[in-house]
Amino acid sequence: MANSTFEEQLAKNGKLIYTNKGDSMMPLIKQDRDLLIIEPVHGRLKKYDVPLYKRDSGQYVLHRILKVRKNDYVICGDNRWVKEYGIRDRHIIGVLTAVVRNGKEISVNDWKYKLYVHLWCDFFPVRELVLKAKAFPRWWKRKVK
Repeated sequence: MANSTFEEQLAKNGKLIYTNKGDSMMPLIKQDRDLLIIEPVHGRLKKYDVPLYKRDSGQYVLHRILKVRKNDYVICGDNRWVKEYGIRDRHIIGVLTAVVRNGKEISVNDWKYKLYVHLWCDFFPVRELVLKAKAFPRWWKRKVK
């Protein structure tokens, strides 16, 4: 994919396969472990879809839709608790259709995937509490120094 954008690869091949950088979609997607399959979007996305989008700053992001609104989406990474507002259809490049882990493809339509999504997203306040509790020791260590 040298010297081409995600948009160009998706237009040329009809899908984009790449490895993720960052930890914002853990525990589902782990950096340098999983391959992600992104396909073109057809129409409006739905709650729980995982779009690949490009912020106005030019940064590419892969996060999950928590709410579909009339003109935009409310989006958040699975390993985050701060929601992002104002992501519009014009920002969206493609949508996650599968994750490949250890050579096995896991579709977003798989029942185990859907169970994970519902447990992790429907109990967002619990997720926020868990993630903040995990982050507290690191925060405290920085404050003490």
